[in-house]
Amino acid sequence: MTATLSTPTTVIPQIQWEKLPADFILPDDPVENIYQPIQAAALREILDLAGLVTPDMLIGSNFGICATVNHKIVVKAPDWFYIPSVFPVEPGVIRRSYTPHTEGDVPAVVMEFLSDTEQGEYSAKSTYPYGKWYFYERILQVPIYVIFDPDEGNLEVHLLKSGHYELQSPDENGRYWLESMNLFLGVWQGTRAELTTSWLRWWDGSGNLLPWADERVAQSFEQGKLAIVTRLLTRKLGTIEPDLQAKINHLSAADLDELSEVLLDFADVSDLSHWLTQR
Repeated sequence: MTATLSTPTTVIPQIQWEKLPADFILPDDPVENIYQPIQAAALREILDLAGLVTPDMLIGSNFGICATVNHKIVVKAPDWFYIPSVFPVEPGVIRRSYTPHTEGDVPAVVMEFLSDTEQGEYSAKSTYPYGKWYFYERILQVPIYVIFDPDEGNLEVHLLKSGHYELQSPDENGRYWLESMNLFLGVWQGTRAELTTSWLRWWDGSGNLLPWADERVAQSFEQGKLAIVTRLLTRKLGTIEPDLQAKINHLSAADLDELSEVLLDFADVSDLSHWLTQR
């Protein structure tokens, strides 16, 4: 399959969507820091836990996406990418690379995490081996290009319009709606894998943060505590009014532990109400 594309210098490169030869040696460059693979894995983990990953999708990181431009093979390995639909491989075959059109859809989203002083993520170099920006925008024509600086917590989302990337503005919550994923993407400050920094996170269409696995466990544990405390209060005091129950529902795990210890001393609902007002 062949396509042509005009460049700013009027050079028209010949693009061929051919799978890599079986003996092609892929680049084996190491990632630049420990953060990148953890961030990439976290983005995938959240989607998995939310049941948003299907067998026909291809989601990965530091994995070669290829095109043949002017008879030269070009391979870029994004820090993270999402492809909505790919053709299946034969049983037992492991993908070594991916060529759009020939093997399935063009990536819908490509992400790069800033990590070097040269800022190659912004490179529009239009000659072989081509800059990342140029390759995603002009060769692959990826609809959404995300550039994230974890050190500064800066997130840029660029949308392909009329063949060129346009920087998008976030909503009032500082997030970006990714239509192809039906999710918001934004920045969250916190700790994961003993790294306290800025993290990319997903929110659903209603603005709910999609949790990591450990957060799901903590939420389930807290919900279990809440159920036990509510049951004990009902046995001790009878039916709990909705307004008081709403306050109980918003207690932290530590406050629920404390409430479970003191509730036996409550004489009536007024004691519970007084205790809650002190929180």
